[in-house]
Amino acid sequence: MGQKKDLTGSEKSKVVRYLAEGCSSLKIAKLLKRDHRTIKRFIQNSQQGRKKRVEKPRCKITAHELRKVKRAAAKMPLATSLAIFQSCNITGVPKSTRCAILRDMAKVRKAERRPPLNKTHKLKRQDWAKKYLKTDFSKVLWTDEMRVSLDGPDGWARGWIGKGQRAPVRLRRQQGGGGVLVWAGIIKDELVGPFRVEDGVKLNSQSYCQFLEDTFFKQWYRKKSASFKKNMIFMQDNAPSHASKYSTAWLARKGIKEEKLMTWPPCSPDLNPIENLWSIIKCEIYKEGKQYTSLNSVWEAVVAAARNVDGEQIKTLTESMDGRLLSVLAKKGGYIGRRFVFVLFFNVRNVYL
Repeated sequence: MGQKKDLTGSEKSKVVRYLAEGCSSLKIAKLLKRDHRTIKRFIQNSQQGRKKRVEKPRCKITAHELRKVKRAAAKMPLATSLAIFQSCNITGVPKSTRCAILRDMAKVRKAERRPPLNKTHKLKRQDWAKKYLKTDFSKVLWTDEMRVSLDGPDGWARGWIGKGQRAPVRLRRQQGGGGVLVWAGIIKDELVGPFRVEDGVKLNSQSYCQFLEDTFFKQWYRKKSASFKKNMIFMQDNAPSHASKYSTAWLARKGIKEEKLMTWPPCSPDLNPIENLWSIIKCEIYKEGKQYTSLNSVWEAVVAAARNVDGEQIKTLTESMDGRLLSVLAKKGGYIGRRFVFVLFFNVRNVYL
């Protein structure tokens, strides 16, 4: 248990006054709502304050041991401080000291999530990058779905709490309290949607095509000029409802076929710039650990966050495709990371042409 606060000047004056009135130390403690031992200690020696806690010196390790810890931390990612020190045969070091030493050379992080990529996947990603190197990506419509829950990701509910303050209560519900499925697209510097999938609807081939008909085609695509429709390339991932024969044939009847329907490599969310848009929206709607009480309220938050995304942000995402393709080729089809760092690539595309 931590140390109690010393009596204040006014409390000490009251203790003296109560003693003069003949009150016992126990009664004084009840009147002041303080611990009885604190009152007795003051009465025994009113001039002596509480002794301050003496900080014990931290356990030190040698420079040689420090180098061993540094090598072990590099070889054992995500290991605990105890496991790292035990691998170096260093014992008797308390946890606080271990963490203080490791903070100077490492950071606590979570493992990155990424889709599994085998040799076939990597070859297909390389072939895809080579095929679209000469593509004008300002004419590509990048689409995807995103599910948002009422509670958001658990790991985003952490933050700094001031000393003396209690952490706010956070609701705990199964499956995040339910959620809303959202569809959107981006092209050049324009955001298409977002559109909400009706609650309870499972997106199979038929419901997906009907959804596109009621939202994308009727509310956005039909308003575009004939020249725009002629040059636009439609991108969608390989979800079963997207890549089925039914959906492909339905899109072909809408005029989106052959070169106008982009082929997509497997396990490649890192290549779709709209994934970065979803990250921007989720950071906005779940900031400060915010939770929602209804599906309509979280949907309204998504719409508001999407409206705050300006054209320049979207343009930055769509213009990053040249760099993504070159990065895939440089890594021989390997994963480029969801948090893609936009790099200005000079005119080196001809190297791969």
